[in-house]
Amino acid sequence: MPRPSENPIISVLKSRGLYKKEIDESKHDITCPWVDEHTDSIDGGSAYFIPDDLYPIGGFKCHHGHCAERNIHNLLENLSIDAARARVKPIIRAISGEMHNIVDLAEQELAKVGKYYQRGGLIVTIVKDKTTQETIIKDIRQNAMPPILSRCSTWEGYDGRSKSLVIKDPPQRVISALMDAPEYKHLPVLKGLAHQPHLSPEGSIINKSGYHPETGMYGVFLEKDFNISDTPTKKNAEDALQTILGLLNEFPFADEADGAAALSAILTATVRTSLPLAPMYHVRAPQISSGKSFLCEIISKFASSAIPTSSPFPQNDEECRKHILSVLLRAPAVVSFDNLTNDIVAYDTFCAILTSTQLTDRILGVSKTTTVSTRTLFLSNGNNVGPLQDMARRCNVINLDPACEIPAARTFNNPNVLKELSDNRALYVSAALTIIKAWITSGKPKADCKTIASYTEWSDYCRQPLLWLGLPDPASNMFKTMSDDPERETLGQVLTLWDELFGNTPKMVRDIINCISEPDFDGPASDLKELIEDIALDKHTINRRRFGSWIKRNANKIVGGMKFVRYEGKLSAAAWRVEKV
Repeated sequence: MPRPSENPIISVLKSRGLYKKEIDESKHDITCPWVDEHTDSIDGGSAYFIPDDLYPIGGFKCHHGHCAERNIHNLLENLSIDAARARVKPIIRAISGEMHNIVDLAEQELAKVGKYYQRGGLIVTIVKDKTTQETIIKDIRQNAMPPILSRCSTWEGYDGRSKSLVIKDPPQRVISALMDAPEYKHLPVLKGLAHQPHLSPEGSIINKSGYHPETGMYGVFLEKDFNISDTPTKKNAEDALQTILGLLNEFPFADEADGAAALSAILTATVRTSLPLAPMYHVRAPQISSGKSFLCEIISKFASSAIPTSSPFPQNDEECRKHILSVLLRAPAVVSFDNLTNDIVAYDTFCAILTSTQLTDRILGVSKTTTVSTRTLFLSNGNNVGPLQDMARRCNVINLDPACEIPAARTFNNPNVLKELSDNRALYVSAALTIIKAWITSGKPKADCKTIASYTEWSDYCRQPLLWLGLPDPASNMFKTMSDDPERETLGQVLTLWDELFGNTPKMVRDIINCISEPDFDGPASDLKELIEDIALDKHTINRRRFGSWIKRNANKIVGGMKFVRYEGKLSAAAWRVEKV
């Protein structure tokens, strides 16, 4: 039974001429139905109270002493209205054989509340984290669903004793079916949270809080706080750039490219929810107190005003998978790994979330798989550590170098820069958006620069506008990191020595190991042996399987104009040769 268009109690009161007026949203002035029983039939004032969580069927109060003992139950009896209708909610009857319709009705009523959504196969809502004060997405667990459904609808079931329909709690079997539904037809899709105006797929600025059906984003900001012109000029962009540079001018960037990388991190933080993919940013310095964590805080403020989610870097891929899923379920604006003491290992899960728009996995403690968006800014910092292997192309490094013995002893002209940013966050976010919007308005001029696989949109909105304004390439450190990768360097050395010793003659792994193990071999062979031992030493001997797997993993990677190629000959075991390109 759908929600009535008008409160049935008010409808009956009106039909009997007992309704006077609305006092406020929760209270109505009425004539007491028992006024004829009052002394001299005096109407001393009566009120009907709208149902709420504390009073599910509403309330009634007559100020005449004759009705002192009368309450809402007496009013309902007088008006011939049952308790189910008095709740002024849609009525869902749990009838056997109608499970599909009942579950569908339950979802419809959830959707009508306006604060429940679907995300990655889960029913979710938006709440504020009491610890960080950050607005987050929270999935609704099964035990929490019964009170939610009973709050938005009245449930009836057959009672064997009274042989009639009575008000009951939502049946557990319906709750289970709703929570485990393969799809939801009525709940709106929630893709993420926007903590400031964000970009539409066409590049326009969406300065609208609340739910945005076209993008699936929910804006959690005050529209009036932000000021972005619809048609900003290059001069506006240059002024906006100077505004942001005022926050960064005392950071000891190693060179101009590092400063540009920091600016691109700020632009990325500002529009991360609008970008399908974006690289991670890592702030590196040679020693403590260089400003690494502080710079990460500055960058984070452009994504959200809340304290960023911070945690130690995972120790293995399994831990990484569980941690990342649990964090992304909340849709945080920023995830920060602070004070790393080891290099950033290329875990499969971490590599995947930086080059995939979604992560699908089973929720810990729940027998359901979910798919979450990866539209979160990932930051990290540490002393003399950085990305390795496949993380090199997924991470933009910002280098700081105070060039002094005790960085903590430095003095600053503006030590309160973070407070300045926090107090005027909308001003600085508007400046970042002005830079991007001005570049769009000017026709999206493209500078000639190297492309970065997977990050086309990021390069457009967070790299090209800075190149347009005359800054160094913000991605130059990414290319440098890729070329300086220790794994790449090792591969290049192995290729060079292999080519020097064997040319392009195909060799099996065991032949190589036997050759370099000869006692009379020195020079290049000895150098190659040391490299292979670093790669595959196992209890004082070289592990053939491990070295073979290493070659296979690096096959066809070009370093120094050479690569390993598998030889497709008549040999029973795998053979490899070095091919020059």
